[in-house]
Amino acid sequence: MKPRIHYAKVAPGVYDAMDALDRYLGQCGLERPLLYLVYLRASQLNGCAYCLDMHWKDLRAAGEKEQRLYSLDAWRECPYYTERERAALAWTEAVTRIADGHASEAVYESVKPQFSDRELADLTLAIATINAWNRLSISGRIVPGTYQPAAA
Repeated sequence: MKPRIHYAKVAPGVYDAMDALDRYLGQCGLERPLLYLVYLRASQLNGCAYCLDMHWKDLRAAGEKEQRLYSLDAWRECPYYTERERAALAWTEAVTRIADGHASEAVYESVKPQFSDRELADLTLAIATINAWNRLSISGRIVPGTYQPAAA
């Protein structure tokens, strides 16, 4: 794969704007492992190789078990996820696939008991943000494999 767009070089404001969203999400109060699961699941749905590599590594560095990672695309079938995680994953799929059902009322009602209004707003922003990162990475053909997670 050959990179297409070097955002930092040609339009550094793109990363500045996205980094501001990441900074907000880093301090919003949602659990970091939950956010990373959401990021990984959205990246699976979108087929973003760079983000899959990144968030898998971030989760492993945070101590996540491989079983939960390699089963993530079948989370509904596995007993490895909490009810809160399941709700976040369902919301991730609904928001990522927004054209397939406009985040249905049924999914929203199933998610609501697990998150406060503020948390749900932040979770929705997290999903929108990773979807934007996926689109930037895929369209720019950002080459996966070089990302290294920060020291824990």
